[in-house]
Amino acid sequence: MTEPEITAEPGTTQIIITREFDAPPEQVLRAHTDPDLVTRWLGPRAYEMKLDQWDVRDGGRWRYIHQDDQGNEFGFHGVFHGEPSLDTFVQTFEFEGYPGHVSLNTATFEDIGGGRTRLRANAVFQSAEDRDGMLASGMETGVSEGYERLDEVLAEIAR
Repeated sequence: MTEPEITAEPGTTQIIITREFDAPPEQVLRAHTDPDLVTRWLGPRAYEMKLDQWDVRDGGRWRYIHQDDQGNEFGFHGVFHGEPSLDTFVQTFEFEGYPGHVSLNTATFEDIGGGRTRLRANAVFQSAEDRDGMLASGMETGVSEGYERLDEVLAEIAR
């Protein structure tokens, strides 16, 4: 298991996240597209995920809600662009608690040999302020915990 590398150059509008997984690229992509798998890993451990919509195709919409142990709900939604592949998995991302601030997220799944994958996610925001707000939101914890959970899901798929 590795920690995600999160890069956010000052004054830019993007966040780049790189993380390696002990699974082939096809399995890591599947974990991003299969709604049954997505609900098992996406987001912090303390939140339950409710998947409202997950239509992984060009123009397909997605929406989910994270709920904490006190019943607070946090909704997110967006649209998928293009057909998902190892070379590109593209979607928009919007937190419903901060409407009108959308990022364009692209992920790639690189085969690095030995049944391992390097995931590279690039989120481009509308402004540096929006990007900084995402960084200040506790996003790093959610990413780290989510990827730890993804490791667990990928290990189960391998069995």
